[in-house]
Amino acid sequence: MKALSDETRVKILEMISYEELCACKILEEFNITQPTLSYHMRILCESGLVNGRKDGIWTKYSIDKINFKNLQNFIDNITRNMKSE
Repeated sequence: MKALSDETRVKILEMISYEELCACKILEEFNITQPTLSYHMRILCESGLVNGRKDGIWTKYSIDKINFKNLQNFIDNITRNMKSE
């Protein structure tokens, strides 16, 4: 949930939901430094929601579809268990 608690990380997730992107393309969309982007990407990767792979000197990032589906199932189960008010 920490990974989803920051609007920059949420926007990054939205960006890479369409296609795999290199860090340089992600960085172009924000007014942040490269070390700050690396911090956000580390949190997203450590959460299991994002995969990073080296491609030459760049790292490309994509959504981990299996873990996103697991998160969706978790939220769906919690929602079903909640009592209607």
